[in-house]
Amino acid sequence: MAWLVTGGAGYIGAHVVRAFVQAGTPVVVLDALTSGHPQFVPADVPFVRGTILDGDLVRHTLVEHEVTGVVHLAGFKYAGVSVTRPLLTYQQNVTGTATLLEQMQAVGVDQLVFSSSAATYGTPDVDLVTESTPTSPESPYGESKLIGEWLLADQEKAAGLRHTSLRYFNVVGSATPELYDTSPHNLFPVVLRLLAEGRTPQINGDDYPTPDGTCVRDYIHVEDLAATHLAAAHALADGRPLERVYNLGSGDGVSVRQIMTTIAEVTGLDFEPVVAPRRSGDPARIVASGELAARDLGWRMTHDLRSMVASAWEAQQRAAAR
Repeated sequence: MAWLVTGGAGYIGAHVVRAFVQAGTPVVVLDALTSGHPQFVPADVPFVRGTILDGDLVRHTLVEHEVTGVVHLAGFKYAGVSVTRPLLTYQQNVTGTATLLEQMQAVGVDQLVFSSSAATYGTPDVDLVTESTPTSPESPYGESKLIGEWLLADQEKAAGLRHTSLRYFNVVGSATPELYDTSPHNLFPVVLRLLAEGRTPQINGDDYPTPDGTCVRDYIHVEDLAATHLAAAHALADGRPLERVYNLGSGDGVSVRQIMTTIAEVTGLDFEPVVAPRRSGDPARIVASGELAARDLGWRMTHDLRSMVASAWEAQQRAAAR
């Protein structure tokens, strides 16, 4: 009896697997290694290389490993790129999720934790995003995540699927230096790589209506995120009632300028970021409440910004030395 983590060889997925292993909950990984890394999967965790688009492989994996629930993280995750590659995004995130649900129903697996995204909200005109904030995604990626949530809700009505979806913004840091963010688009790895190469990072706009003029966002530590995926899985396994959707937010957020200042302090690299023009479509502030998740899933942020930066920098340095 085990939980399947799709995308379990990726940055976030590998941290989720680590949380399951530490809790003594059996787990198996399915990952196509499009952006994942086989070395991120512990040697004693069963690893199946393949895509969730392969229904036969999904079904075989569910049966062979006696899977009772799924944490679904596999998919195409780059919101900006999704605008130029919408068909790939929908194939991976919508068709892939539908295929996974089809095979789960076929073999009687009825529990799923969906790794969704705050991109489902688009650019909300509120100071604090809650689960009742209207969804209005602005990219194929955000749209595909919202459709994924709809698929889960429809399967609940049609086949009794028990599920919940976790929406979050920017995930940073590392729980262990062996697991690190390799995204070519995320702020932390981009800035840290530039600094390691002796180049200067940039801030896109410093004239927003925020305290220091730069954009404010939620940044959450990947270890806290992984712990909440585990908590959601255990809640479903225990039969506890859950909301369909939870935001994993900080409640206050941090600015890009604060991040740059903290990175300089932690790394000891004295730099002044270049201020570039605003990027089209960047809202001044998007911050979410995590109150519902705290109530039902024990969500809390155990890492401050300095800890997030320090763990990310240590992991980046370790990766560069390999």
